[in-house]
Amino acid sequence: MSRGPYLLIDAGNSRIKWALVAPDGSRLHAGAMDHVRDEGADAAQACPEAWPGLPRPSGAWISNVAGAAVGERLDALVEAHWPGLARTAVRACARQGGVTNSYTTPDALGSDRWAGMIGAHAAYPGEPLLIATFGTATTLEALRADGTFVGGLIAPGFTLMMRSLGEHTAQLPVVAGGMADAPPPGIAFATDTRSSISAGCALAQAALIERAWADLQDAWKMPVRLVVSGGAAAEVTAALKVPHTRHDALVLAGLALIAAQS
Repeated sequence: MSRGPYLLIDAGNSRIKWALVAPDGSRLHAGAMDHVRDEGADAAQACPEAWPGLPRPSGAWISNVAGAAVGERLDALVEAHWPGLARTAVRACARQGGVTNSYTTPDALGSDRWAGMIGAHAAYPGEPLLIATFGTATTLEALRADGTFVGGLIAPGFTLMMRSLGEHTAQLPVVAGGMADAPPPGIAFATDTRSSISAGCALAQAALIERAWADLQDAWKMPVRLVVSGGAAAEVTAALKVPHTRHDALVLAGLALIAAQS
């Protein structure tokens, strides 16, 4: 018996991405939406504009790192549009989708990082990877060619880093956007405060990635593909001086594989 498409939801701290994917992995529809912050909002009215025209999924697979309140609103959103639809809250585990989790407590790993690694391992099979995701936090995952996740790093994200300077220093402005006012690539020193902050934070992010990538290649004695994704990827990769591959749908790709194997 054929199965219907899978509804995949990636709820991050800043935005929610979703996709409807056929069982063969082909993407049928996709979109993004902001968080519903009003707890009294009508869930049926808050659903994405595209949802009313979609076929009923066979189930929903949800990665939520934005907290319990967001999870409850997502449940209400899905239930309002597709009553009774089975929903799976994805959690990291010891092994799934060809990836082995070396975290001391496997389920303590964020579901977005877990799904992203599964997606990356499938996209670049047989390659050692360093996965850098630039969201509210900047996260790095070191993944061996056989799918073993050996560990990772977490740092403040690009925008969070800029914002924190303005919020915790008396004479610096809050800079929450990108690098529109930053100096051209290759010039590290800016001549106004906003550009100094954005360029400095972008270089700090880039330096972290480049150091981790170089150290990983030295430790493993082989080339490592650097895979980058996330909302601030464009700003940070403009400052990177090492080869990298951009992939902006790693979490959704991993969720699709998890759904297909369920």
